[in-house]
Amino acid sequence: MKSITPFLWFSGHVGEAAEFYLEVFGDAELLSTMPGPGIEPMGAKLRLKNLELTLFNGGPHYELNEAFSLMVNCEDQDEVDRLWDALTADGGEPSRCGWLKDKYGVSWQIVPDVLTDLIGGEDPEGRQRATDAMLGMQKLIIEDLVEAYEGK
Repeated sequence: MKSITPFLWFSGHVGEAAEFYLEVFGDAELLSTMPGPGIEPMGAKLRLKNLELTLFNGGPHYELNEAFSLMVNCEDQDEVDRLWDALTADGGEPSRCGWLKDKYGVSWQIVPDVLTDLIGGEDPEGRQRATDAMLGMQKLIIEDLVEAYEGK
């Protein structure tokens, strides 16, 4: 098997969305485009960080929803903040527990690497406090999650 590639169905704006994602994720590359009947491309293949994605202008038959999301692991709060702000800008919608929907309807999880250590930590009470803190947040705040784990 060569690879598995997420294929996201859009109802227009594939070219605009591709440019947006290339801008948001500095470590990104446009791999190819598929010409459409007009100016708008029918599809685009991107690499964001180490993930290849295909965007497709399929029309209004299907809509993207939260049943599928792309999870981005972030090294620090600066990266969480930058991605959160960029992806919720201009019509994006924050949700809970680090989830958001961007202006094109794609659902994302913006997750600091430390979250796994906190909700999977050795202290059962700390794990629960960190989980409870996460459940009460929209954008995840590392300092607040760590303090919750530590019982501060």
